[in-house]
Amino acid sequence: MTDLDRVLSRAIAAGASAGVVAAAGSAKGIFYLGAAGKRRIDDDAPMTTDSIFRIFSMTKAIAGVAAAKLVERGQLDLDAPVSDYLPEFADLQVLVGFDGDTPILRAPKRQATVRQLATHTSGLVYEFWNANIKKYLEVMDRPGFLSGTKLGISYPLVFDPGERWDYGVGMDWLGLVIEKASGKRLDAFCRDEIFVPLGMSDTGFECPPEKRSRLVSVHARQEDGSLVPITLDPPSNPEIYGAGFGLYSTARDYMTFLLMLLNDGSYKGAQILKPATVNYILQNHIDELEVVNLVTVNPAVTHDAEFFPGMSKKHSLITMINMEPARGMRSAGSHCWAGALNTYFWFDPLNAIAGVVLMQQIPFCDPLCTDVLVDFEKAVYAYMPASV
Repeated sequence: MTDLDRVLSRAIAAGASAGVVAAAGSAKGIFYLGAAGKRRIDDDAPMTTDSIFRIFSMTKAIAGVAAAKLVERGQLDLDAPVSDYLPEFADLQVLVGFDGDTPILRAPKRQATVRQLATHTSGLVYEFWNANIKKYLEVMDRPGFLSGTKLGISYPLVFDPGERWDYGVGMDWLGLVIEKASGKRLDAFCRDEIFVPLGMSDTGFECPPEKRSRLVSVHARQEDGSLVPITLDPPSNPEIYGAGFGLYSTARDYMTFLLMLLNDGSYKGAQILKPATVNYILQNHIDELEVVNLVTVNPAVTHDAEFFPGMSKKHSLITMINMEPARGMRSAGSHCWAGALNTYFWFDPLNAIAGVVLMQQIPFCDPLCTDVLVDFEKAVYAYMPASV
């Protein structure tokens, strides 16, 4: 048993999760892939390295790469107003507050651009971290983004585009832009342009019946610390696929995607992006703005969410960037993000290292789960053999 294996086994013993799969790799390939625990807390079926996870917001980085392919081809202009591709986007107004239960709305000072969708600076936010949007959905009896409908992402803005960073459904609108610019459904575009070329055979917006035996159950942390299975799936065959949340994947598949980025857009003989494009999309695209702490308004779904408190953080077209090194872990200029069910990834271009840690439970940013991420990442950097 390696130190990396011990991190996973300790996590299960500590009750961090019912089961976990983790992977680490260098530009040369995956050098660790391990699993511990069970797919479901009340079942004996063991967690395996080919287990399938709902990766939720880890979908965003893949959708960002899909958009970058269209930019390469001259089919997408990042600085064009979103309404150039989706005229209905111009109808979204800014939610100022409420008069009782009546929303107070005004026109935005400027129209959001495609780039601002990708960088979470468009004014769109999630209801889990914004009390006004949470109330808006309730009083207007509106579906949320998990409905898989266009109405379900038609939230009002909460600030004028470009004024700050705040996290939300902008990537789901970017998925619609990708469809309009490419002429293909989002699932088909990602399949043809990313998944098939890279051999990511277990990644997609649907989990077909023949693979559902490998699908990990979702759990919810109870007040006593125990885990109880719940049902929480992206919608099947929806009106719109969620570019911000809709994918299923495995640790091996997602590592393949990350290693493509570490290898300047090419991996396993497939060139997904040109090296210059990878360099461009990984730059800071929010200028002087900062990625900030997300304060929960729905503790059953998420804790407060902030990686590396006190550290300057920026956003590329696909990921968060830590601007300072993390002791014993990733270097400055590394990239990361996560999914709502406690799935996490990072990649470190300076050291050519990437890692994935996958669990399936709410609330997001469960302290026991983030401890697993930190412990695994530290073990990866301590382990890093010279040959990787």
